[in-house]
Amino acid sequence: MNSLRLRLGVLGLALLTGFTVPTAASPAEAAPSPTVEEQRLDRAVPREILRRSGFDTVAPRLARALDEARSYAQARRVVAHEGAQVWRRAVDRAQGRGPAGGDLSRDDDRPLYWARLGMTREVRAWKPEFDLTDGQRAALLDELERTSRGQTALRYPHGKGLKRILVTGFDPFTLDRDIRISNPSGATALALDGTVIETADGPARIETAVFPVRWRDFTEGTVERTLRPYLPKVDLFTTVSQGRVGRFDVERTNGAWRGGFADNDNIGRTETVPVTDPASQPQWTTTTLPYRAIVAADTGRFPVYDNTGVTEIPAGGTEPVVRPQGPTPGSTARAGGGGDYLSNEIAYRATLLRDRLGLRDVLPGGHVHTPVLQFGAGNTTEVTDPEFVRNRLDIIAQVRTILRVAAEES
Repeated sequence: MNSLRLRLGVLGLALLTGFTVPTAASPAEAAPSPTVEEQRLDRAVPREILRRSGFDTVAPRLARALDEARSYAQARRVVAHEGAQVWRRAVDRAQGRGPAGGDLSRDDDRPLYWARLGMTREVRAWKPEFDLTDGQRAALLDELERTSRGQTALRYPHGKGLKRILVTGFDPFTLDRDIRISNPSGATALALDGTVIETADGPARIETAVFPVRWRDFTEGTVERTLRPYLPKVDLFTTVSQGRVGRFDVERTNGAWRGGFADNDNIGRTETVPVTDPASQPQWTTTTLPYRAIVAADTGRFPVYDNTGVTEIPAGGTEPVVRPQGPTPGSTARAGGGGDYLSNEIAYRATLLRDRLGLRDVLPGGHVHTPVLQFGAGNTTEVTDPEFVRNRLDIIAQVRTILRVAAEES
């Protein structure tokens, strides 16, 4: 009774003075705000892409399922199921299975990207009737990220005579420059996941996963966690991302440096790539893909280059120097062949993991940069056009052929 009187007295004082009386917030009330990446969902282009692909139903369905969860364990199962479902739906759509769900080209990677952000925003804002700790919410978001990116769905059939290829792609990025952007590496991952290519040495099964364009996830080890169980079991791997205009590049050398360019949450990092056991961390890693055969083959309409250039601080020096033929002994990395952004970093991390697993001499692997995916001339507002679709399909087809050549030469 005394505590009630005290509380009423404090409330009265607050009304008189204008002070706010603090209240004890439950974990559900403390749901975090949407991220910078999620906030872009409210713009017209993402809404149009979701509507025209039929993926505008994905996030609301997750929200309804979460509202029926009565425990954290149930919520975890809901998130895992819905994440896996949206990945499978995007793969099926890209490969011509099931209804197209709208009038956007089936090979489009953007519906999955924007639908996933809608899902993570729902999880971030969800206020369940039971207590949900910050750690549990973070675990739900992690589960959703992994399942909706195909990272938990890498499956190779048992048996001999079938080569195994692992390919990774990326989300769209630089969305504040042009929010319509599609990433051909992500589209390639959807188009090739679970497919089989015929090589001169027999069939090869491709499994794929997609990664975020966020420094934080890479710092937390998402690349290593995803790839470590599979690198000892595959015959070939390549990380793929969007690179230069009008050309493919097989990146010869990867550098241990982050150059500070902003990610999809508008956060930059300028530092040495953070890895476990930094004392043994090399400044450079190299491709073991059969780059000579890939460059020499007729793989498609875009030229393919063996890109050997890097930027380094020479041993004993203080200023960065461009080296067209690769790094010199004892130098410090400032950019790999693929630059100093997350495409270079995924290549560095994947090939470093290859080497630390003792697979450098037996496992072909490295990074392939695709051409920039361009809209048709004069299109500055529409979310798609015939040339845009043609360019994406040609890039996907050429990656498939590059993989076939690499598998035959390995």
